[in-house]
Amino acid sequence: GSAQGVQTENVTVAEGGVAEITCRLHQYDGSIVVLQNPARQTLFFNGTRALKDERFQLEEFSPRRVRIRLSDARLDDEGGYFCQLYTEDTHHQIATLTVLVAPENPIVEGREQAVEGGEVELSCVVPRSRPPAVLRWYRDKKELRGVDSRQENGKVWSVASTVRFQVDRKDDGGIVTCEAQNAALPPGHSKQTQYVLDVQYSPSARIHASQAVVREGDTLVLTCAVTGNPRPGQIRWSRGNESLPERAEAVGETLTLPGLTSLDNGTYTCEAGNKHGQARALYVLVVYDPGAVVEAQTSVPYAIVGGILALLVFLIICVLVGMVWCSVRQKGSYLTHEASGLDEQGEAREAFLNGGDGHKRKEEFFI
Repeated sequence: GSAQGVQTENVTVAEGGVAEITCRLHQYDGSIVVLQNPARQTLFFNGTRALKDERFQLEEFSPRRVRIRLSDARLDDEGGYFCQLYTEDTHHQIATLTVLVAPENPIVEGREQAVEGGEVELSCVVPRSRPPAVLRWYRDKKELRGVDSRQENGKVWSVASTVRFQVDRKDDGGIVTCEAQNAALPPGHSKQTQYVLDVQYSPSARIHASQAVVREGDTLVLTCAVTGNPRPGQIRWSRGNESLPERAEAVGETLTLPGLTSLDNGTYTCEAGNKHGQARALYVLVVYDPGAVVEAQTSVPYAIVGGILALLVFLIICVLVGMVWCSVRQKGSYLTHEASGLDEQGEAREAFLNGGDGHKRKEEFFI
């Protein structure tokens, strides 16, 4: 229980970080204590600096422990640090220093130009890490499955991952993220690189008018909204089989038509293209004439009233004709064979008189 001794603990540090190496002394009686690096060079001899490396600083030297501090740790600093206690029997322990290398931001590149309807291949590379970095791909918050590879270069690793997927025009400008993690990074931390997709596609066009209702004398501005990658460099304006009005001003994506008249009516077209295709949009111009519309609106009530009056006259004439026909129909007696031999009838509604032998007269009454 009275024997002297020394104890050490292993230390892990990230490259560029700070490491503390501690030697715990047991029953120290003032004997010589020596600290050496992995190359067996003496760093401190009983608290006195022996090696001129300012990155090593003596933080504590007491009967209970000796503690040194290493700043800006490097891979070359890795190895066993000897803590020796010289008594009648020499005691020593080794504190193993492990240096980890955190990954830098991944390098993400596209292998070839992405085109609508095709596939894009991206590569993600972390040239230096220890332990080997774990690479993950993300797109729209969903993880993509890549093909990984790694290669050892001395004490560090080079890691790569490749991913392929199909793209459409809606993917242009989308973001794909490559994430790298290893034990050298703090928990929950990672290194990320975002790659913006550049998807080329054929153009599309649409015409927007500055106003919905166009009247004579107004100024109309038509704008040809064109999308495409690469963006079309030139936009062409035309009007059906006719030339543009002399007053028209076509500048890029806009066409200005001042002082409109009905002569400007027609179908206007804008066209644009890139190496992947052509696009065109149509706009039918009808100039609104307030005078013509008012005349048309005022003529409608007269036509309706005239039609109603004609219908009433026709109905009145029909009624009069029926009344005249009924009033001039002859009343009196006539010869009939139908009443011959009929029995007496007591019903006045049939309006027949009794018949007799031979041809008798029958009275008919208009009721």
